[in-house]
Amino acid sequence: MLKEKIKQLAKKYAPEFIDVRHHLHAHPELSYKEFETSKFIQQKLTEFGISFEVKATTGVIGLIEGRNPSERIIALRADMDALPIKEENNISYKSQTDGVMHACGHDVHTSILLGASKILNELKNEFEGTIKLIFQPGEERNPGGASLLIKEGVLENPAPQAILGLHVHPGLPVGELSFRSGVVMASADEIYITVRSKGGHAAAPHTTADTILVASHLVVALQQIISRNRNPFSPSVLTISSFQGGYTTNVIPSEVKLMGTFRAMDEEWRFKAHELIRKEAIGLVQSMGAEIDLHIDVGYPVVLNNEKLNAVASEQAELFMGKENISETEMRMGAEDFGYYTHLIPGCFYRLGVMNTEKGITSGVHTPTFNIDESAIEIGMGMMAWLGSSINV
Repeated sequence: MLKEKIKQLAKKYAPEFIDVRHHLHAHPELSYKEFETSKFIQQKLTEFGISFEVKATTGVIGLIEGRNPSERIIALRADMDALPIKEENNISYKSQTDGVMHACGHDVHTSILLGASKILNELKNEFEGTIKLIFQPGEERNPGGASLLIKEGVLENPAPQAILGLHVHPGLPVGELSFRSGVVMASADEIYITVRSKGGHAAAPHTTADTILVASHLVVALQQIISRNRNPFSPSVLTISSFQGGYTTNVIPSEVKLMGTFRAMDEEWRFKAHELIRKEAIGLVQSMGAEIDLHIDVGYPVVLNNEKLNAVASEQAELFMGKENISETEMRMGAEDFGYYTHLIPGCFYRLGVMNTEKGITSGVHTPTFNIDESAIEIGMGMMAWLGSSINV
Protein backbone atom coordinates (compact mmCIF):
# COMPACT_ATOMS: atom_id res chain seq x y z
CA MET A 1 0.00 0.00 0.00
CA LEU A 2 1.44 3.37 -1.09
CA LYS A 3 0.66 5.14 2.19
CA GLU A 4 2.57 2.57 4.25
CA LYS A 5 5.52 2.60 1.87
CA ILE A 6 5.75 6.38 2.16
CA LYS A 7 5.65 6.16 5.95
CA GLN A 8 8.40 3.52 5.96
CA LEU A 9 10.64 5.57 3.67
CA ALA A 10 10.00 8.77 5.66
CA LYS A 11 11.10 6.96 8.82
CA LYS A 12 14.12 5.46 7.04
CA TYR A 13 15.32 8.73 5.54
CA ALA A 14 14.43 11.10 8.39
CA PRO A 15 17.98 11.11 9.90
CA GLU A 16 19.42 11.99 6.48
CA PHE A 17 17.15 15.00 6.11
CA ILE A 18 17.63 16.13 9.67
CA ASP A 19 21.31 16.33 8.70
CA VAL A 20 20.30 18.27 5.60
CA ARG A 21 18.39 20.69 7.81
CA HIS A 22 21.46 21.11 10.04
CA HIS A 23 23.60 21.96 7.02
CA LEU A 24 21.10 24.49 5.70
CA HIS A 25 20.56 26.01 9.14
CA ALA A 26 24.30 26.47 9.66
CA HIS A 27 24.70 28.15 6.25
CA PRO A 28 21.77 30.58 5.86
CA GLU A 29 21.54 33.01 2.96
CA LEU A 30 19.39 36.12 2.58
CA SER A 31 16.66 36.65 -0.01
CA TYR A 32 17.85 36.51 -3.63
CA LYS A 33 21.36 35.57 -2.47
CA GLU A 34 20.72 31.86 -1.95
CA PHE A 35 23.56 30.83 -4.28
CA GLU A 36 25.12 28.05 -2.17
CA THR A 37 21.70 26.85 -1.01
CA SER A 38 20.63 26.53 -4.65
CA LYS A 39 23.80 24.59 -5.52
CA PHE A 40 23.18 22.28 -2.57
CA ILE A 41 19.61 21.57 -3.72
CA GLN A 42 20.80 20.93 -7.26
CA GLN A 43 23.42 18.53 -5.93
CA LYS A 44 20.82 16.60 -3.94
CA LEU A 45 18.38 16.33 -6.84
CA THR A 46 21.23 15.06 -9.04
CA GLU A 47 22.03 12.42 -6.40
CA PHE A 48 18.36 11.36 -6.39
CA GLY A 49 18.26 11.15 -10.20
CA ILE A 50 15.68 13.95 -10.52
CA SER A 51 15.86 16.32 -13.50
CA PHE A 52 15.68 20.05 -12.80
CA GLU A 53 16.17 23.53 -14.21
CA VAL A 54 17.17 26.83 -12.60
CA LYS A 55 14.87 29.87 -12.74
CA ALA A 56 15.03 33.36 -11.21
CA THR A 57 18.80 32.92 -10.64
CA THR A 58 18.58 30.67 -7.57
CA GLY A 59 15.22 28.91 -7.89
CA VAL A 60 15.35 25.18 -8.63
CA ILE A 61 12.45 23.46 -10.42
CA GLY A 62 12.42 19.65 -10.50
CA LEU A 63 10.16 17.14 -12.21
CA ILE A 64 9.20 13.61 -11.16
CA GLU A 65 7.13 11.68 -13.68
CA GLY A 66 5.02 8.79 -12.46
CA ARG A 67 2.75 6.59 -14.55
CA ASN A 68 0.77 8.49 -17.21
CA PRO A 69 2.66 11.76 -16.60
CA SER A 70 -0.02 14.01 -18.10
CA GLU A 71 -2.85 12.47 -16.04
CA ARG A 72 -2.36 14.89 -13.14
CA ILE A 73 0.27 17.53 -12.39
CA ILE A 74 0.77 18.65 -8.79
CA ALA A 75 3.28 21.28 -7.67
CA LEU A 76 4.99 21.13 -4.26
CA ARG A 77 6.72 24.29 -3.05
CA ALA A 78 9.33 25.16 -0.43
CA ASP A 79 11.10 28.47 0.21
CA MET A 80 14.82 28.69 0.97
CA ASP A 81 15.84 32.17 2.18
CA ALA A 82 16.84 33.27 5.68
CA LEU A 83 16.40 36.45 7.74
CA PRO A 84 18.79 39.20 8.94
CA ILE A 85 18.66 38.01 12.57
CA LYS A 86 21.57 37.06 14.85
CA GLU A 87 20.94 33.58 16.21
CA GLU A 88 20.95 33.08 19.98
CA ASN A 89 20.41 29.31 20.09
CA ASN A 90 23.19 27.23 21.65
CA ILE A 91 23.12 24.32 19.20
CA SER A 92 25.77 22.40 17.24
CA TYR A 93 24.33 23.56 13.92
CA LYS A 94 24.03 27.24 14.89
CA SER A 95 24.27 29.74 12.03
CA GLN A 96 27.85 30.29 10.91
CA THR A 97 26.91 33.54 9.16
CA ASP A 98 26.86 36.38 11.65
CA GLY A 99 23.59 38.29 11.64
CA VAL A 100 21.78 35.83 9.35
CA MET A 101 19.52 33.03 10.60
CA HIS A 102 16.89 30.60 9.43
CA ALA A 103 14.41 32.08 11.89
CA CYS A 104 11.31 31.32 9.82
CA GLY A 105 11.92 27.64 9.19
CA HIS A 106 12.72 27.79 5.49
CA ASP A 107 15.59 25.39 6.13
CA VAL A 108 12.95 22.99 7.42
CA HIS A 109 10.70 23.54 4.41
CA THR A 110 13.55 22.88 1.98
CA SER A 111 14.68 19.76 3.86
CA ILE A 112 11.13 18.40 3.88
CA LEU A 113 10.63 18.94 0.16
CA LEU A 114 13.99 17.33 -0.59
CA GLY A 115 12.96 14.36 1.56
CA ALA A 116 9.58 14.11 -0.14
CA SER A 117 11.34 14.33 -3.51
CA LYS A 118 13.54 11.36 -2.72
CA ILE A 119 10.55 9.32 -1.55
CA LEU A 120 8.39 10.23 -4.54
CA ASN A 121 11.16 9.47 -7.01
CA GLU A 122 11.65 6.00 -5.51
CA LEU A 123 7.92 5.32 -5.69
CA LYS A 124 7.19 7.00 -9.04
CA ASN A 125 5.96 3.78 -10.60
CA GLU A 126 3.26 3.51 -7.94
CA PHE A 127 1.34 6.74 -8.58
CA GLU A 128 -0.01 8.51 -11.62
CA GLY A 129 0.95 11.92 -12.90
CA THR A 130 3.80 14.39 -12.55
CA ILE A 131 5.15 16.13 -9.46
CA LYS A 132 6.65 19.57 -9.99
CA LEU A 133 9.12 20.55 -7.29
CA ILE A 134 9.49 24.28 -6.64
CA PHE A 135 12.43 25.35 -4.47
CA GLN A 136 11.76 29.07 -4.31
CA PRO A 137 14.03 31.99 -3.41
CA GLY A 138 13.17 35.33 -1.86
CA GLU A 139 9.99 34.71 0.13
CA GLU A 140 10.96 37.22 2.81
CA ARG A 141 11.42 40.27 0.60
CA ASN A 142 9.43 42.14 -2.03
CA PRO A 143 8.62 41.50 -4.81
CA GLY A 144 8.67 37.88 -3.61
CA GLY A 145 10.41 34.99 -5.33
CA ALA A 146 7.06 33.47 -6.25
CA SER A 147 6.27 36.45 -8.49
CA LEU A 148 9.66 36.14 -10.21
CA LEU A 149 9.24 32.41 -10.83
CA ILE A 150 5.74 32.96 -12.20
CA LYS A 151 7.10 35.54 -14.65
CA GLU A 152 9.66 32.96 -15.78
CA GLY A 153 6.97 30.35 -16.42
CA VAL A 154 7.07 28.12 -13.35
CA LEU A 155 3.34 27.41 -13.75
CA GLU A 156 3.79 26.31 -17.37
CA ASN A 157 5.40 23.41 -19.27
CA PRO A 158 3.92 21.45 -17.62
CA ALA A 159 1.13 23.48 -16.03
CA PRO A 160 0.25 22.29 -12.51
CA GLN A 161 -3.43 21.70 -11.73
CA ALA A 162 -2.79 22.54 -8.08
CA ILE A 163 -0.01 23.63 -5.75
CA LEU A 164 0.66 22.72 -2.12
CA GLY A 165 3.01 24.27 0.40
CA LEU A 166 3.59 24.02 4.12
CA HIS A 167 4.87 26.28 6.87
CA VAL A 168 6.20 25.41 10.30
CA HIS A 169 3.86 26.44 13.10
CA PRO A 170 5.60 27.03 16.47
CA GLY A 171 2.22 27.31 18.21
CA LEU A 172 1.09 23.83 17.12
CA PRO A 173 2.39 20.70 18.90
CA VAL A 174 4.69 18.45 16.92
CA GLY A 175 2.72 15.57 15.40
CA GLU A 176 -0.18 17.78 14.34
CA LEU A 177 -1.15 19.60 11.13
CA SER A 178 -3.68 22.34 10.50
CA PHE A 179 -5.64 23.40 7.41
CA ARG A 180 -8.04 26.21 6.58
CA SER A 181 -10.26 26.95 3.59
CA GLY A 182 -10.52 30.39 1.98
CA VAL A 183 -8.42 33.40 2.95
CA VAL A 184 -5.82 32.19 5.41
CA MET A 185 -3.12 34.89 5.37
CA ALA A 186 -3.15 38.64 4.74
CA SER A 187 -1.86 40.78 1.94
CA ALA A 188 1.16 42.92 2.82
CA ASP A 189 2.08 46.34 1.45
CA GLU A 190 4.90 48.63 2.58
CA ILE A 191 4.33 52.34 3.25
CA TYR A 192 7.08 54.94 2.91
CA ILE A 193 6.35 58.60 3.77
CA THR A 194 8.63 61.64 3.95
CA VAL A 195 7.27 64.89 5.48
CA ARG A 196 9.28 67.96 4.46
CA SER A 197 9.56 71.67 5.28
CA LYS A 198 12.42 74.20 5.29
CA GLY A 199 13.23 73.39 8.93
CA GLY A 200 14.07 76.01 11.51
CA HIS A 201 14.90 76.96 15.07
CA ALA A 202 13.00 75.05 17.76
CA ALA A 203 12.39 78.33 19.58
CA ALA A 204 10.65 79.81 16.53
CA PRO A 205 8.17 77.17 15.32
CA HIS A 206 6.03 79.88 13.69
CA THR A 207 8.68 80.36 10.99
CA THR A 208 8.29 76.88 9.50
CA ALA A 209 6.06 73.86 9.39
CA ASP A 210 7.04 71.63 12.31
CA THR A 211 7.69 68.31 10.61
CA ILE A 212 7.70 66.41 13.92
CA LEU A 213 4.25 67.73 14.80
CA VAL A 214 2.89 67.17 11.29
CA ALA A 215 4.20 63.60 11.18
CA SER A 216 2.79 62.92 14.67
CA HIS A 217 -0.68 64.06 13.58
CA LEU A 218 -0.34 61.88 10.49
CA VAL A 219 0.49 58.74 12.48
CA VAL A 220 -2.67 59.20 14.55
CA ALA A 221 -4.88 60.21 11.62
CA LEU A 222 -3.91 57.16 9.54
CA GLN A 223 -5.43 54.87 12.19
CA GLN A 224 -8.86 56.31 11.38
CA ILE A 225 -8.63 54.71 7.95
CA ILE A 226 -8.91 51.34 9.65
CA SER A 227 -11.31 52.25 12.45
CA ARG A 228 -13.77 54.34 10.42
CA ASN A 229 -13.64 52.92 6.88
CA ARG A 230 -13.00 49.18 7.16
CA ASN A 231 -15.80 46.66 7.43
CA PRO A 232 -15.49 45.53 11.07
CA PHE A 233 -15.87 41.90 9.96
CA SER A 234 -12.81 42.14 7.68
CA PRO A 235 -9.48 42.03 9.56
CA SER A 236 -6.99 44.75 8.60
CA VAL A 237 -3.91 46.38 10.14
CA LEU A 238 -2.08 49.63 9.46
CA THR A 239 1.07 50.01 11.55
CA ILE A 240 3.60 52.83 11.36
CA SER A 241 6.67 51.04 12.65
CA SER A 242 9.42 53.63 12.08
CA PHE A 243 9.50 57.39 12.89
CA GLN A 244 12.82 59.03 12.02
CA GLY A 245 13.52 62.76 12.29
CA GLY A 246 15.55 65.27 14.21
CA TYR A 247 18.99 65.10 15.73
CA THR A 248 19.20 67.69 18.50
CA THR A 249 17.06 69.70 20.98
CA ASN A 250 16.93 73.08 19.30
CA VAL A 251 16.34 72.35 15.61
CA ILE A 252 13.08 71.55 13.81
CA PRO A 253 14.23 69.04 11.19
CA SER A 254 13.63 69.67 7.52
CA GLU A 255 12.25 66.15 7.07
CA VAL A 256 10.75 63.25 8.97
CA LYS A 257 10.57 59.74 7.52
CA LEU A 258 7.84 57.25 8.36
CA MET A 259 7.68 53.58 7.41
CA GLY A 260 4.98 51.03 8.03
CA THR A 261 2.93 48.12 6.81
CA PHE A 262 -0.65 47.69 5.68
CA ARG A 263 -2.32 44.27 5.91
CA ALA A 264 -5.74 43.18 4.69
CA MET A 265 -7.79 40.03 4.16
CA ASP A 266 -9.83 41.44 1.28
CA GLU A 267 -8.26 42.46 -2.03
CA GLU A 268 -10.97 45.00 -2.93
CA TRP A 269 -10.68 46.77 0.43
CA ARG A 270 -6.90 46.58 0.17
CA PHE A 271 -6.69 48.86 -2.86
CA LYS A 272 -9.48 51.12 -1.67
CA ALA A 273 -7.45 51.63 1.50
CA HIS A 274 -4.40 52.60 -0.54
CA GLU A 275 -6.36 55.49 -2.02
CA LEU A 276 -7.64 56.54 1.40
CA ILE A 277 -4.09 56.50 2.79
CA ARG A 278 -2.88 58.72 -0.04
CA LYS A 279 -5.83 61.12 0.28
CA GLU A 280 -5.58 61.39 4.08
CA ALA A 281 -1.81 61.77 4.17
CA ILE A 282 -1.48 64.32 1.38
CA GLY A 283 -4.43 66.40 2.58
CA LEU A 284 -3.33 66.53 6.21
CA VAL A 285 0.31 67.30 5.56
CA GLN A 286 -0.41 70.01 3.03
CA SER A 287 -3.07 71.58 5.27
CA MET A 288 -0.39 71.97 7.96
CA GLY A 289 1.99 73.72 5.58
CA ALA A 290 4.41 70.90 4.85
CA GLU A 291 5.18 68.80 1.78
CA ILE A 292 4.94 65.04 1.41
CA ASP A 293 6.43 62.21 -0.60
CA LEU A 294 4.41 58.99 -0.28
CA HIS A 295 5.06 55.58 -1.80
CA ILE A 296 3.07 52.39 -1.25
CA ASP A 297 5.09 49.38 -2.32
CA VAL A 298 2.43 46.84 -3.31
CA GLY A 299 3.48 43.48 -1.94
CA TYR A 300 2.02 40.01 -1.55
CA PRO A 301 -1.68 39.28 -2.11
CA VAL A 302 -3.79 37.31 0.36
CA VAL A 303 -3.17 33.57 0.55
CA LEU A 304 -6.35 31.97 -0.73
CA ASN A 305 -6.78 28.26 -0.02
CA ASN A 306 -9.01 26.65 -2.63
CA GLU A 307 -12.07 25.19 -0.91
CA LYS A 308 -12.12 21.89 -2.81
CA LEU A 309 -8.37 21.36 -2.69
CA ASN A 310 -8.20 22.19 1.02
CA ALA A 311 -11.00 19.71 1.75
CA VAL A 312 -9.27 16.95 -0.23
CA ALA A 313 -5.87 17.71 1.32
CA SER A 314 -7.20 17.72 4.89
CA GLU A 315 -9.06 14.44 4.24
CA GLN A 316 -5.88 12.83 2.92
CA ALA A 317 -3.99 14.18 5.93
CA GLU A 318 -6.52 12.51 8.23
CA LEU A 319 -5.98 9.22 6.39
CA PHE A 320 -2.22 9.56 6.78
CA MET A 321 -2.01 10.82 10.38
CA GLY A 322 -5.36 10.23 12.03
CA LYS A 323 -8.25 12.66 12.38
CA GLU A 324 -7.26 13.55 15.95
CA ASN A 325 -4.02 15.10 14.68
CA ILE A 326 -5.64 17.44 12.14
CA SER A 327 -7.17 20.78 13.11
CA GLU A 328 -8.32 24.04 11.56
CA THR A 329 -5.61 26.68 11.50
CA GLU A 330 -6.32 30.25 12.51
CA MET A 331 -6.37 33.22 10.13
CA ARG A 332 -3.08 35.11 10.34
CA MET A 333 -2.19 38.72 9.54
CA GLY A 334 1.24 37.55 8.49
CA ALA A 335 1.85 37.39 4.76
CA GLU A 336 3.31 34.83 2.35
CA ASP A 337 4.20 35.14 -1.31
CA PHE A 338 2.62 31.70 -1.77
CA GLY A 339 -0.45 33.90 -2.27
CA TYR A 340 0.70 34.71 -5.82
CA TYR A 341 0.30 31.06 -6.81
CA THR A 342 -3.13 30.77 -5.20
CA HIS A 343 -4.58 33.56 -7.34
CA LEU A 344 -3.61 31.69 -10.52
CA ILE A 345 -4.22 28.01 -9.73
CA PRO A 346 -5.88 26.11 -6.85
CA GLY A 347 -3.59 26.20 -3.84
CA CYS A 348 -3.42 24.79 -0.33
CA PHE A 349 -1.05 26.21 2.28
CA TYR A 350 -1.07 24.17 5.48
CA ARG A 351 0.72 24.25 8.84
CA LEU A 352 3.14 21.73 10.37
CA GLY A 353 3.37 21.57 14.15
CA VAL A 354 6.95 21.94 15.49
CA MET A 355 6.35 22.93 19.14
CA ASN A 356 7.48 20.78 22.07
CA THR A 357 6.87 22.46 25.44
CA GLU A 358 8.62 19.66 27.37
CA LYS A 359 11.82 20.31 25.43
CA GLY A 360 11.39 24.09 25.71
CA ILE A 361 10.87 24.47 21.96
CA THR A 362 8.30 27.24 21.97
CA SER A 363 9.88 30.33 20.37
CA GLY A 364 8.00 32.00 17.55
CA VAL A 365 9.22 32.54 14.03
CA HIS A 366 11.33 35.62 13.31
CA THR A 367 12.92 35.43 16.76
CA PRO A 368 16.62 34.73 17.51
CA THR A 369 15.73 31.59 19.51
CA PHE A 370 13.38 29.95 17.01
CA ASN A 371 13.91 26.20 16.64
CA ILE A 372 11.85 23.06 16.01
CA ASP A 373 11.30 19.57 17.35
CA GLU A 374 13.04 17.77 14.50
CA SER A 375 10.71 14.79 14.59
CA ALA A 376 8.52 17.13 12.53
CA ILE A 377 10.80 16.55 9.54
CA GLU A 378 9.80 12.88 9.21
CA ILE A 379 6.14 13.88 9.52
CA GLY A 380 6.53 16.74 7.05
CA MET A 381 8.30 14.82 4.31
CA GLY A 382 5.97 11.85 4.62
CA MET A 383 2.90 14.06 4.48
CA MET A 384 4.13 16.08 1.52
CA ALA A 385 4.98 12.91 -0.40
CA TRP A 386 1.56 11.47 0.40
CA LEU A 387 -0.33 14.58 -0.64
CA GLY A 388 1.70 14.91 -3.82
CA SER A 389 1.01 11.33 -4.82
CA SER A 390 -2.63 11.03 -3.73
CA ILE A 391 -4.42 14.31 -4.46
CA ASN A 392 -6.72 14.62 -7.46
CA VAL A 393 -8.39 17.93 -8.33
